[in-house]
Amino acid sequence: MGQLENKTALITGGTTGIGFATAQRFVEEGAQVFITGRREPELNAAVAALGDRASGIRGDVSDLDDLDRIFSVVASAGKDLDVLFVNAGGGGFATLEQLTPEAFDQTFGVNVRGTVFTVQKALPMLADHASVIITGSNASSKGNPAFGVYAATKAALRSFTRTWAAELAGRHIRVNTIAPGPTDTPGLSGLAPDPSQAQGMLDTMAGNVPLGRLARPAEIANAVLFLASDQASYVTGTELFADGGETQV
Repeated sequence: MGQLENKTALITGGTTGIGFATAQRFVEEGAQVFITGRREPELNAAVAALGDRASGIRGDVSDLDDLDRIFSVVASAGKDLDVLFVNAGGGGFATLEQLTPEAFDQTFGVNVRGTVFTVQKALPMLADHASVIITGSNASSKGNPAFGVYAATKAALRSFTRTWAAELAGRHIRVNTIAPGPTDTPGLSGLAPDPSQAQGMLDTMAGNVPLGRLARPAEIANAVLFLASDQASYVTGTELFADGGETQV
């Protein structure tokens, strides 16, 4: 039997990168997986690649009506959620001088507001002993220039993880944050101001990692699987760094 046999999981932002790699890993371990995404073509392609154990729900986590619809679809399957991986999010580069109110609101709207209300609306569906995993970032522990708003959103999620772990302990629901370092995903490459500069940016990031390379999405997915599984039955309220030692060394 797989580590998630007969369990049901929801992954937001599950069409590419870490979210998709985690959906693949969960399916391999026997879970029935729902993934969300904002773009229909990418969502359909991801579900087709994942196979019969996966279902897709189009939606934007920063839209409360979309969240209601997402959980309505999950509820219609007739099973409680054993795993909730709140992964949808993003951000961009902007120094304090360059920052606009619109960019600030958009990043906090998706990363923080979207996460908070995803977890809130999931509460009635979470099984006792469920696992909630929040995608953070090692950026929240550093002072990377031009990445301040993104880092602040991830620091906020780290704080919420502690609070929710305490609030949900009575139901034996574990809440943890996964904090990846630079990971080879389309989202990371998309941070480059010009596609021709993407490889140079990635090489620079890799050079700052003690292990000397970017993470593969599957490596982060393995860490998420640990937090989702009974292997982490005594782990809650923590932040698990999967960053090649960048923050710790």
